[in-house]
Amino acid sequence: MEKILRTIESARRLLVTAHAEPDGDAVGSMLALGLALERTGREVVFYNESPIPAVYRFLPGVERIERRLPEGAAPETAVILDCAGFERVGQAAAAIARIPCVINIDHHASNPGFGTLCLIDETACATAEIVFRLIGALGIAPDRRIATCLYTGILTDTGSFRFSNTNEAAFAVSLTLVRCGVNPSEVAQHVYGSYSLGRIKLLNLALDSIEISPNGKLSMMTVTRAMLAETRTQPEDADGLINYARRIKDVRVAALIQEQPPNGTEGERPRLHVSLRSDGSVDVAEYAAAFGGGGHRRAAGFQIDAGLAEVKARLLGWAERMG
Repeated sequence: MEKILRTIESARRLLVTAHAEPDGDAVGSMLALGLALERTGREVVFYNESPIPAVYRFLPGVERIERRLPEGAAPETAVILDCAGFERVGQAAAAIARIPCVINIDHHASNPGFGTLCLIDETACATAEIVFRLIGALGIAPDRRIATCLYTGILTDTGSFRFSNTNEAAFAVSLTLVRCGVNPSEVAQHVYGSYSLGRIKLLNLALDSIEISPNGKLSMMTVTRAMLAETRTQPEDADGLINYARRIKDVRVAALIQEQPPNGTEGERPRLHVSLRSDGSVDVAEYAAAFGGGGHRRAAGFQIDAGLAEVKARLLGWAERMG
């Protein structure tokens, strides 16, 4: 923490980013830290290669997030948040690696410790909790905008305080953030309160795609490009759908297999992203790591260049080996 503080304090221009296909913790942590650094007079570039899910577009400063690195941008320091692996920042990973100092802040146990400096606390309920501590150590008091971003990160990464990572700090930090002006009801309404008609139709197709392994321990849900086209939705509209597959009785692991957008290469085979959720009896981060992914024991993911049938066969084989 001390080395990171000194590095940030000496930097004038910083890049703040998080993993591609960001969730609430990634978006909230990125915005909170960037907004806080700007209050100290520093110049901040906000970057994420993926569209921000619609449910998080209410967050203060979200319009500042660029999907391409600005031309001529020359930040002295990059802060990568909530990334279990460096490659999770996406296609700009090589360019970001050339930035003189890369700071890695995360709470995933599978994080290998990449970067010039890293602060990994797997006991934290969310990366937002670590960012809250960092902002405080910088002497910055969260205003309502920063607090709303941090609260959203903690709320979503703890599953509305239902997941096993809900610790004492989750409530203590949230209390402080509410005192800074956060309106919990307003945040919950944005995150969970309403869906577009297209997303409801996508949910219907996704539920219809669910398959259960012969031993009943694994559920698989699929979201294809064709399903997105039919419902006129975007990849980010699939955020959270895996929870329906996870809640099936007796299922220990749920998998959401999602076709990724095309990269423009002629004849390309769809690249698949596999999200995994566990009831805690199976370490899904260990399985994801075998494919270059990562995460937590209960929540992890990876990308793979393979056909849908092949990925399903691998997952079913894994289900049969579950004790």
